[in-house]
Amino acid sequence: MLFEPIKIHNLTVKNRIVMPGFHLNYAQQGAITDKLVNFYKARAKGGAGLLMVGGAAVDPEGVFAGWISIHDDSLIPGHKRLTDAVKAYGARVGLQLLHQGRYSAGFTEGKEVVAPSAVASRMTGHVPRELTRAEIEKVIQDFGAAAKRAREAGYDLVEISSSAGYLINQFLSPFTNQRQDEYGGSLQNRMRFGLEVLAEVRRQVGPDFPISVRLGGQDYIKGGASLEDVQAFARELEKAGVNLFNVTGGWHETFIPQLNGEVPAAAFSYMAGKIKSQVKIPVVASNRIAAPEIAEQLLLEGKADMVSVARGLVADPEWPDKAQKGHKPIRKCIACMLCLDQIFKRQPVICSVNPLCGSDDEAVPAAAVKKRILVVGAGPAGLEAACTLAERGHAVTLMEKQQEIGGQWRLAAVPPGKADFMSLLDYYNQRLAAAGVELITGKTATPEEIRAFGADLIIIASGAQPIEEVPFPCEGVQVLQAWEVLAGTPVKGDNIVIVGGGSVGCETALYLAQQGALDADTAKFMLIHEVEPAEEIRKLLLTGKYKVAIIEQQKNLARDMNNASRWLLMKDLNLFGVKIYNQASVESVSASGMVLKQGDKSLTIKADTVVLALGARSDNALYEALAGQPEVYLIGDARSPGKVHEAIHAAFKLACAL
Repeated sequence: MLFEPIKIHNLTVKNRIVMPGFHLNYAQQGAITDKLVNFYKARAKGGAGLLMVGGAAVDPEGVFAGWISIHDDSLIPGHKRLTDAVKAYGARVGLQLLHQGRYSAGFTEGKEVVAPSAVASRMTGHVPRELTRAEIEKVIQDFGAAAKRAREAGYDLVEISSSAGYLINQFLSPFTNQRQDEYGGSLQNRMRFGLEVLAEVRRQVGPDFPISVRLGGQDYIKGGASLEDVQAFARELEKAGVNLFNVTGGWHETFIPQLNGEVPAAAFSYMAGKIKSQVKIPVVASNRIAAPEIAEQLLLEGKADMVSVARGLVADPEWPDKAQKGHKPIRKCIACMLCLDQIFKRQPVICSVNPLCGSDDEAVPAAAVKKRILVVGAGPAGLEAACTLAERGHAVTLMEKQQEIGGQWRLAAVPPGKADFMSLLDYYNQRLAAAGVELITGKTATPEEIRAFGADLIIIASGAQPIEEVPFPCEGVQVLQAWEVLAGTPVKGDNIVIVGGGSVGCETALYLAQQGALDADTAKFMLIHEVEPAEEIRKLLLTGKYKVAIIEQQKNLARDMNNASRWLLMKDLNLFGVKIYNQASVESVSASGMVLKQGDKSLTIKADTVVLALGARSDNALYEALAGQPEVYLIGDARSPGKVHEAIHAAFKLACAL
């Protein structure tokens, strides 16, 4: 079904794949840029059926300069350039219309933040000013005028944003709408603003132009709008002339994860199904739909008529074409949250696994002179370098000391919520074969063998090693590296102490804390058959066999992790009872316990196994042994331990230049 056409009002879309509105931060003062045009052109060329651009601000007050705007006629030519580029490849293109309301705090400088009521945002702490009735009318008119501009700019449809805690959603939610007039109080009153926006948009674009609504299935905020509220809203919107619903999850400030790797695939599709049961128009399911098989299953089960693929298309613009033809491996989103973190940092979106994201017009150049190249080390950097070099026409051999590719990346995929990381290795395995890379595994390269190989050019991607020195007196207990634990080395005893509260230490702690907890299949059985009360089952899910603690010298943990991932890791550590000793140092360890210094206090805690997570240092001995040999390059963690996107992007850049 995924590649069957579908009709939205009087508009035919060639397949069921939608790229939803996604803040790329590629605009300049709200205007469309070449970077934006090239981004969407690449996704249209890659086979997506419908690309929803935006959200686009309907007035100049509610947008950050890197976001798209449609508040003025002067912006229409830029949008027309984008729509022409997308339509040239047979895709349909819509524009999502947005007013952030109270969420504009922190994104707009020197501009007043407004909302239905003066209720502070949990994200920013800012208290907005309550909109007057006259201002409400102006916002409604702004939506209509923006929709008219979108039609003039060549968009095939418009989408009204009523999700994620933005302005229309704020009016619907009793949490943020505490008004005493006709726009607040009852559900009918709280729906009024959204319905009036729709009416004005319809008036401006005419009866034949399709209108979509991006609908938050429920807020996931205490005191917010429920799924039943949203179902009622959907029914009223359909009566008023909406032609499509794109159903997503809760607000940005909810404490329920919606996009992280911990979230099961298509976990929130049930909300699309609930909305679909109430309406006759097409419904789009959203959130964590990264694989074509999942998308197809949702359609076959009747939960939705179309599927949103956002980060999947960021990671691989050819996702639809590859899924349909099966001729190339799909580079899947690994749910690392880098793109979301960039958005909230107000930086241009980049992708860990796609080095061309944001530079979509750049082509990989063919090699001017074909060389014989040896790459040593098959972690992410070595893999990207080997594949790109071979695809350019070089003869490439990739040598890896382990029996399988991946290096430390295999360990990175072990902690909870990181299973999607393994898809990157599946992708590289297929890409290596397609590119004709000679892969030699189980072979430790020596300087002598490398010289004897006779390569024209050598790339060393030998990774890093953990810092092994124990910086305190320690005897009578088991001492392991975090990497050893993640590789499967068993710990001893019940009390496990992680020394080092960076991302590796915290994720290792969570991995250990979940050992022995109730598994998902048993929990499902117990819930269905009411073996125990639901709250007791939840306790069993959150109770592992180890007592885990983390010792960290600094105040904050996991400072090296992006904030879009960090908040959930901190929440999970708390849920699973991991004890945190921050601003603390280890004085000594013995069979009697671990002695800590925390401020001016000294305390002793139980420690049967000590797990060290003190960082890593580059393993560049092989590179240094080849000093003086021409054309030898050092990449990845072997050059400097860092993030996977840094390793992949730098390797790609080097491989394109050689």
